[in-house]
Amino acid sequence: MRAFGLIDRSLSRLVSWVAQALMWSAVAAGFYQVLARFILASPSAWSEAWTRAAIIWAVMLGMALAFRQGAMLGVDLLHNLLAPRKARLLEHLVLLIVVGFLGFLVWIGADMSWRVRFQSTPSLGVSISWIYLSIPTGALLALFGALAYWAEGPRRLHIETV
Repeated sequence: MRAFGLIDRSLSRLVSWVAQALMWSAVAAGFYQVLARFILASPSAWSEAWTRAAIIWAVMLGMALAFRQGAMLGVDLLHNLLAPRKARLLEHLVLLIVVGFLGFLVWIGADMSWRVRFQSTPSLGVSISWIYLSIPTGALLALFGALAYWAEGPRRLHIETV
């Protein structure tokens, strides 16, 4: 179990670092696009495509991080109203729905990545399947994150009223 925890923490750190690097590169490329277009009067062909691709990848990786923290699995109001045993059953139901949806995203994303493998982005000169690959990658990482969050056990949220 310690090995699983180490792998989980290391993978989460790596995914977080990559997502942050992608966001910073998108900001830099977007800034360069504005600078090139309006200051240098010579629009860049690659920066808009890179910004879009980097943001797509960052969002999909960020989704995986959110699932690992349980941020996208909550049915908080209903969960807090239920007894602990029924609340855990609700967690199982939510996890089952999430696993089904993320599994579907992995399947469809992998299929789409395969179908567009011969198309390329004109401005970047790479296969567009590298961009589509963000869907199954992010969904698979989110699936592992959701399972790891669920495996940690039941949670009780305490909402204070004023």
